[in-house]
Amino acid sequence: MPKNVGLTKASKDKKDEFYTDYDVIQAELNYYEAQFESKTVLCNCDDPFESNFAKFFLRNFNYLKLKRLICTSYTGSSVIGTQLSLFDDYNDPVTNQHGYVLDISGVPMANGRGVSDQDIENLLHTMGTVKRLKGNGDYSSKECLNYLKQSDIVVSNPPLPYLATLMKYNKRFLIIGNLNSITYKEIFPLVMNNKIWLGASIHSGDREFRVPDDYPLKASRFRVDESGIKYIRVKGVRWFTNLDYKQRHEDLILFKQYRPEDYPKYSNYDAIRVHKTVEIPMDYPGLIAVPITFIDKYSPEQFEIVGEANHGSDGPWDLFKPVMNGKNEFKRLVIRNKKVRKIED
Repeated sequence: MPKNVGLTKASKDKKDEFYTDYDVIQAELNYYEAQFESKTVLCNCDDPFESNFAKFFLRNFNYLKLKRLICTSYTGSSVIGTQLSLFDDYNDPVTNQHGYVLDISGVPMANGRGVSDQDIENLLHTMGTVKRLKGNGDYSSKECLNYLKQSDIVVSNPPLPYLATLMKYNKRFLIIGNLNSITYKEIFPLVMNNKIWLGASIHSGDREFRVPDDYPLKASRFRVDESGIKYIRVKGVRWFTNLDYKQRHEDLILFKQYRPEDYPKYSNYDAIRVHKTVEIPMDYPGLIAVPITFIDKYSPEQFEIVGEANHGSDGPWDLFKPVMNGKNEFKRLVIRNKKVRKIED
């Protein structure tokens, strides 16, 4: 699982795993419970013994009324590797050259009331529940794409290029990424055209990720717990999804009125500059350049995303380079208030 720029950089190194916290997953999934009933969920890069995505859906399989859960891992699991062929239908020795897959259609409950840790442990240690893949578990491999085709919703922390695969196969998804990636040429058109949007639970701050034992702790914020497990905190984490939820259709409450002296225009483009999302004027009908954090408050009924002010994304939606008072600004989104435009028309 990738990290901050990881969700870009770490995607280039599949050994650079970042494990998403269980509570972070729980907080987001709370908004979509009804949409998972009778669905097949794929966690496409999640070791069933180590991933909290796998743990979450195993624990909540019956509560969510899932039809099926598939978890594939990249290369051999260190946990499985210690269990010889107990989790394998093959007679060949277990190696680290193969990925593994958990593919289930039910989670038995010993007490009949809820799935316990012991229930999960028993299930994972049942012969044949976790099987070895023919390949290394790469999401672009033929066998992993076959699992993708069989799924309804993908929930994971995958490498950035996987988003194109999800769109190609018209899949519903809930994945973790970095906020800055919304201005990438592969992603921005999808955001602009309301094919993907941000999730419901994370709008600011950073989040903690567990990292492998051999990961160098170079991040500005990290910790090592009493068991020696390493964690780092990553800024700009967001959920990306095409699962709808009520809150994204709520209007942003605007308080300020437009005054030319408060909102300078760019010399190279007919748009006003807004320093903070909260300062968007309630009565301006023209184009507005806002920070990319605006996307956290974006309602498609209230605003139209017209393009971006970037520094060379090579797309027709990159409208101009944001320069104010002779200084280059950080990339921005260009929006229009749809409701004001209707009044003006």
